[in-house]
Amino acid sequence: MATTVSALPKIRDALRATFRSGITRPLPWRQHQLYQLARMAQNERELICDAINKDLGKPKTEVLMAEVGTVIERAVKSAQQLPEWAKTEYPDVPDWQKPWKPTIYKAPKGTALIISPWNYPMILTFQPLHWSNRGGLYCPLGGNCAKVPRSKLYRVVNGAVPETSKLLELQWDIFSTRGTAGLPGSSPALRAKHLTPLTLELGGKSLLYRLCIRIDLAAKRILWGKCNNAGQAICVAPDYILVQRDKQDDLVKAFQKHYNAFFPEGALDSPLFGSIVSDLHHKRLTSLLSRTKGEVVLQGRADAARKRLEPTIVKNVANGDSLLEEKSLVRFYPIVPVDSLDEAVDFVNARSHPLVLYAFSDNESVKQRLVSETQSGGIVFNDTFQQLAVHELPFAGVGESGYGNQVMKHTYDTFTQLRSSIDMPKEAEPYLAIRYPPHSEEAVKALTAGVYAPIPPSGL
Repeated sequence: MATTVSALPKIRDALRATFRSGITRPLPWRQHQLYQLARMAQNERELICDAINKDLGKPKTEVLMAEVGTVIERAVKSAQQLPEWAKTEYPDVPDWQKPWKPTIYKAPKGTALIISPWNYPMILTFQPLHWSNRGGLYCPLGGNCAKVPRSKLYRVVNGAVPETSKLLELQWDIFSTRGTAGLPGSSPALRAKHLTPLTLELGGKSLLYRLCIRIDLAAKRILWGKCNNAGQAICVAPDYILVQRDKQDDLVKAFQKHYNAFFPEGALDSPLFGSIVSDLHHKRLTSLLSRTKGEVVLQGRADAARKRLEPTIVKNVANGDSLLEEKSLVRFYPIVPVDSLDEAVDFVNARSHPLVLYAFSDNESVKQRLVSETQSGGIVFNDTFQQLAVHELPFAGVGESGYGNQVMKHTYDTFTQLRSSIDMPKEAEPYLAIRYPPHSEEAVKALTAGVYAPIPPSGL
């Protein structure tokens, strides 16, 4: 049942009143909320798995691994580390400034709006929710939730474009969303109306380049990463593959080998392979495939009635092909042959900055060159998807793929204001006297001394 649009301003005001009451600020309270979130995920795991399976056909093991377990682990670790993250900082300053007591307070930014996507509905809803917990923020969420209590602290907004549009018209203290580039108001320009801080992940093309690594192993790891959530994988599933031209056929054979091992009877009816989220997306994807000029070497079966679509491998895909038009978020494997690393780097750099660049190579100079000469939110060598298991690494885009760091402490920092402070003692007044006009020649010299400070040679 959709939330009425007229109720949204009242919901926002109630959440803001709760935040201003101060109940959310004590660290023990925030830790309790994180532990409660972990308990809910653990206790309600069967309901969560059933709900996501009905929507996406996602296998239970995949939900427990990538969503339920991750929420629990990150919530517990966050609760344990919160006191250290939240410590007031006292920066090291020159001795003459120490009496001013320079201080950095960790202050929550305020009331948050979280709009969660459909492809990983639990982790991408509750992950920012528990981050906002430890920042003292309270969030209505747009998205599908298996079980979330209605309260003065959290509110769930069910709806679509009208409800989202209204939420984005309201003033929030911070706004977090992922994969919603097509939703109204998701652009930074619209959020600028209220100068709302925004953490945004839009994806962009995720890329692969294969050089000097065993093709069989690379294909196995690529296929596994691509099959997670049937390819609808938090915008980090590989979208296309750049490969040395003389190795293209070897890669195709390796993909076919591991696909047959993963799904001996095919993926169409396999309980280990998910469904497309909607009829609209199914039609969009089959349309992209029907227009490709590449050579289909492994034709996946389709069942529109059940929104099922098997992996399809297409080789000799050229620049401008339909499979390179947009982020497919699914199980197509467009292979683009290249003749050199230079060509691969140029191909990457001619497109929007990806959220993740995957590179398969054992050559350290190749790795360093890709780090130095390309831009992406992250760069992963010799695997796919697994970087998300490292909770200490930030998850972020760059340029067109988004901005704002997330995961554990990185999101705590994103949702937290560093509030600077000094406390000037009255005893400092004799030292401050030179700042008051009129300025003597000696005072001007002291006040402008920084202009004439010596600058060391650069050494180049």
